Amino acid sequence: MAVDVRVPSVGESVKEARILKWHKKTGDQVLRDQVICELETDKATVEVVAESAGRFETIKKEGDTVQVGEVIARLDPAAQGQAAAPATAKVGGPEVVAAPAAPVAPVTAATALTQDGGSKSGPAARRLAAESNIDLSTVSGTGKGGRVTKADLMTPAAASPIASQAGVLVADKGTEKVAGAVASQGERRERREPMTLLRKRIAERLVYAQNTAAILTTFNEVDMTAVMALRTQYKDAFKEKYGVSLGFMGIFVKAAIEGLKAFPAINGWIDGTDIVYHDYFDIGVAVSSDRGLVVPVVRNADSLSLAETESAIGTYARKARDGKITVDEITGGTFTVSNGGVFGSLLSTPILNPPQSGILGMHKIQERPVAINGQVQIRPMMYLALSYDHRIVDGREAVQFLVKIKDCVEDPARILLGV
Repeated sequence: MAVDVRVPSVGESVKEARILKWHKKTGDQVLRDQVICELETDKATVEVVAESAGRFETIKKEGDTVQVGEVIARLDPAAQGQAAAPATAKVGGPEVVAAPAAPVAPVTAATALTQDGGSKSGPAARRLAAESNIDLSTVSGTGKGGRVTKADLMTPAAASPIASQAGVLVADKGTEKVAGAVASQGERRERREPMTLLRKRIAERLVYAQNTAAILTTFNEVDMTAVMALRTQYKDAFKEKYGVSLGFMGIFVKAAIEGLKAFPAINGWIDGTDIVYHDYFDIGVAVSSDRGLVVPVVRNADSLSLAETESAIGTYARKARDGKITVDEITGGTFTVSNGGVFGSLLSTPILNPPQSGILGMHKIQERPVAINGQVQIRPMMYLALSYDHRIVDGREAVQFLVKIKDCVEDPARILLGV
């Protein structure tokens, strides 16, 4: 009896998912616990494994949006290990095995998505090939291992062969060129792609934050001289002892916790007509991935050492970038730290991560002339930004919170001593 493969429940608030990638195709023999596909939800990417061994059959296609509990594939345990018998023919004596001839079919929008088995191109490239009626086998890939990328498919050379077959090549929107015409380098193109579930979720949450919270941002700057000297002095010994690099994010997370202890409203949020204060510190660390921004949460960060904090941040960042982060690991959080400086941002106004009431924005370290004890010196400076919900946090608290972080970073001994 066939076993249905259903979309698993991956979180209380997750109702639908998109099939990101099939790892198996119809007819494949699958073993128990093998990964058969990846699902993208509005929070994370989830791997689906086979609950039993058997012959595999897909019901839904890559890119389809499916509901939790919906059947997306089937496994037939009875067909496990079976293979189609080859045709045989007698030629005057012993039987001769004849391989079945594969029919040759023209490339169509339906076949372009599945041709090549996904080995030479990714889902996005196959989808573009389908929309443009391009035969992937005729395109030379410039990606890793010869993979065909979307950029390869947008070249005139890629478009030309199918244009000749189809009799028409669409270049500019609404403009048709006759058979055999090749798009010139100066022509303008556009393409339309559906939002990923994660991107849609990010958009919804950012708009929700802007529409529901009274967001205000205050700024300060911090002299990074002391913490950079500390890092230079101890980074090798730190790496050797703990196996992780001594970065700036762990120090800022620890400094933020000292600020949150002094101003607990920034570690709380509004729930209806109540204010919820948290006596624990679950710090979200914003991480950029290919699929969008995710915020894994370092639980009970106040009880972790600096090395444990750095290790947790590094682990979550790798999992997020690899698409392996789980829903539980990005759910919750009482405060968020975001480092736009790694991309070169000098100053920004971060948006709250609902329902949180505060988010700290770190920025690029830049040498600038500053006045120190009446003299101008060149110092490595960083701008800090705190966006906060003015409904629960007063301006005085926000300013003093940033001053607390500034004091801790400029004199790291304060973090150790808790003063």
